[in-house]
Amino acid sequence: MSGIRDAINRLKKTAGDHPDKTESAVDKAADAAKKATGGTHDDKIDKGAGAATDYLRKRAQGDKDA
Repeated sequence: MSGIRDAINRLKKTAGDHPDKTESAVDKAADAAKKATGGTHDDKIDKGAGAATDYLRKRAQGDKDA
């Protein structure tokens, strides 16, 4: 379990250090998911991608304020 925890912590640090690249990756992942589902779940994918992007923006803003 500690390996997963370490990987998640590294991912969070990378996301905080490079928010623009991370947001771009979220967009690409959402596009790939839409293509894989044939458009049947676009609304759910958009909602999840939007939530992830909002989280990344808030995290990046919090890092600037600190």
